[in-house]
Amino acid sequence: MKLTTVDEILNFAIEKEQDAADFYNGLAAKMDRQAMKDVFAGFAREEMGHKAKLQAVKAGRLLISAEKKVADLKIGDHLSDIELTPNVGYQEALILAMKAEKAAFKLYSDLASATDNADLREVLLSLAHEEAKHKLRFEVEYDDVILTEN
Repeated sequence: MKLTTVDEILNFAIEKEQDAADFYNGLAAKMDRQAMKDVFAGFAREEMGHKAKLQAVKAGRLLISAEKKVADLKIGDHLSDIELTPNVGYQEALILAMKAEKAAFKLYSDLASATDNADLREVLLSLAHEEAKHKLRFEVEYDDVILTEN
């Protein structure tokens, strides 16, 4: 898919943020522990916040800029892909989330590289940064809970 205009890029990104929110709401619904339901529901709200930012950028009401680089523990990079099943457990949900955030980071980084519009590039890099922060949070949780137990 070739996205060439600012509107096409923003529309695509808005759709991806909605998909991410739906993904996290789905994970929340599958969790047995209330604390984990709350974690994934929180991520769904953050993705909806990203969507709102993109909609504001599209409407010309907001311009956001990229922040500093985020650490990457690369824990999720070395784990096997997991299928989303009705009985997904906490460890599998964390793996799914890490991989989803890595994919979102790559998507925004690639979109930023593909545009000549400097303002849009800054917005996309800012969103890539947000997704990197999400991935890091899941990696830290995985390290603290899953790797510590094993």
